Amino acid sequence: MPLSCRSNTQIREKECDDVVAQSAYRIRKQALLAKLQARVAIGDYRTLTALFLPLLIDQAFIVCLNVVNVAMISSSGVSAISAVNMVDSLNFFLVSVFVAVSTGGTVIVAQYKGSGNAPMVSKAAASSIAAVTLFALGISLAMIALHGPTLHLLFGSASPDVFDKAKTYFIGSCASYAGIALVEAVCGALRGIGQSRASLVLSLVMNLSYVLLNVLFINGLHMGVLGLSISVNVARYGAALYALYYLVKKNTNLHLRIKDMLQVKLDMIRKILYVGLPFAAEQMFFNGGKIVTQIFIVHLGTNAIAVNAIGGSFAQLTQIPSNALALTAITVIGQSMGRQDTEAARKYARAFMWISSMFLLATALIVVPLFHPLVSLFHPPKEIVHDIFIIVLINAVTQVLLWSQSFIMPSALRAAGDSKFTSLVSLLSMWLFRITLGYLLAIVLHGGIVAVWLAMNLEWGVRGAVFLWRFRGKKWYQHKLI
Repeated sequence: MPLSCRSNTQIREKECDDVVAQSAYRIRKQALLAKLQARVAIGDYRTLTALFLPLLIDQAFIVCLNVVNVAMISSSGVSAISAVNMVDSLNFFLVSVFVAVSTGGTVIVAQYKGSGNAPMVSKAAASSIAAVTLFALGISLAMIALHGPTLHLLFGSASPDVFDKAKTYFIGSCASYAGIALVEAVCGALRGIGQSRASLVLSLVMNLSYVLLNVLFINGLHMGVLGLSISVNVARYGAALYALYYLVKKNTNLHLRIKDMLQVKLDMIRKILYVGLPFAAEQMFFNGGKIVTQIFIVHLGTNAIAVNAIGGSFAQLTQIPSNALALTAITVIGQSMGRQDTEAARKYARAFMWISSMFLLATALIVVPLFHPLVSLFHPPKEIVHDIFIIVLINAVTQVLLWSQSFIMPSALRAAGDSKFTSLVSLLSMWLFRITLGYLLAIVLHGGIVAVWLAMNLEWGVRGAVFLWRFRGKKWYQHKLI
């Protein structure tokens, strides 16, 4: 063979070898990337599970203790459970305001954590704790001073026995606001950096001591509503002291000192309030709507108030895992937005919504068949058991279809900074649909307490549809918080 032919053949063989080598390299590279992606997916799964499980336990513990407390106070009679339920509607209104501000702190802490800015994580946590505690203290003092006119304005039509018990419980609850506010702010900051296990411990300290004290004061000493008021204060302020001890002495991530939490940094508080205040306004109007609903439930009679309270306890039981997912979404999506990873935020939001619906289906299939043994814990009069069952059944079915869009999705939007839109939609849907429709069905058309719950369930669908529409666009993730 001529030299030139051999040279050309050698060149072609070398080129073939190079092509084969490159192909083999690409195959190995793709295999390596696939392994890395699998490891990342497994890491994400493990991280999410580690974040979610403590929140799930926390929510389960809180709800179960609330159910136990309602069951214990029900042993003091229908008037006691009616009084506690009336005041709790007002408590939720007031407590949700400073809890909303602490959620703003969670979002800011999570985004700084996602961006890798450790010093700003600590400053955001300290500012959140200071702002939320002071905010709650101001609300507490104002409400104690105005407790008489407030209760007469809202629940003046209640029976004298119910009203007297409500007055005692309301003053005791207001006195405890600063304690629970500090605990919620600390838990919010810990969730923001992904330490949901520490948040769980603080919550357990507060709620377990609360139920044990209730056993002592209500069942042991038979102090009724007064015992409930004493328990809530001892439990919340004891947990607040433990939370401060944990932050200063035990936590190695935030590096906080007492004096850090006493300094007010206006620039950081402005960022927290940018997210927190719209959410607080939403909670004020949203829970204000619940108070309006409670007012016309009072007109339906003491039995209707008791039905509403017990039905609410069943709803809380079925929503435990989904509420934990809503809290998880704030941390996970907030950190994703801190890394400017919009696609990951979208992926997590969709996944959380579907998982939430599956959880709601599973809990409904557990709670509804167990209705009769569970409802017996509340010692209800026989004539109201049927109404309670109808409410539980309607709520169990509709929340599988509508709850996740209405509550998981706004958590995702809010974690990206889209708090003004979510707040506006929530309060408008509450007042235009839940309250108006509820009054029309329950009072005008004489549908009773069942109609109130039906209106609430329908409002979920309206609100959830708007949030899904927002999520499909781009405006929700274009906010710059940090």
